[in-house]
Amino acid sequence: MPTLEEFKQKYDSVLKLIGKGGVRLDHLHVQDDKLVMTGAACSEQVSNNVWNAIKGVDPTYSDLMCELTIDRSLPAPPPEAKVYTVEAGDSLWKIAAKFYGNGAEFREIIAANPDKLTDEHSVIHPGDILNIPVAK
Repeated sequence: MPTLEEFKQKYDSVLKLIGKGGVRLDHLHVQDDKLVMTGAACSEQVSNNVWNAIKGVDPTYSDLMCELTIDRSLPAPPPEAKVYTVEAGDSLWKIAAKFYGNGAEFREIIAANPDKLTDEHSVIHPGDILNIPVAK
């Protein structure tokens, strides 16, 4: 009989997705040799994402029972930041214009990359990978 810890390890990617937001997990336990998850998702899309992750771990999910209702009062998960690989001819201004529609927002990119960029005079090179925060 698998333990809760063994199930948590197997379905770690699913539990991480749940933890990122948009899902309230009410119960997580083992019953009848199955991992039982019950809770609510903020939307059908978030619920479907959880189910896709479950199927990605085990397409038969024969050792899992998951019941997610939809509760639109739950907060939606925060949008994920993006990463961008610098291309020849790029500047911080051009990258900001591409992602935010306004090149003057380049300071957001600087702030999100303190290990690589210090100010507007920081040099970027093709191949550099920059974090692009979600527009405010």
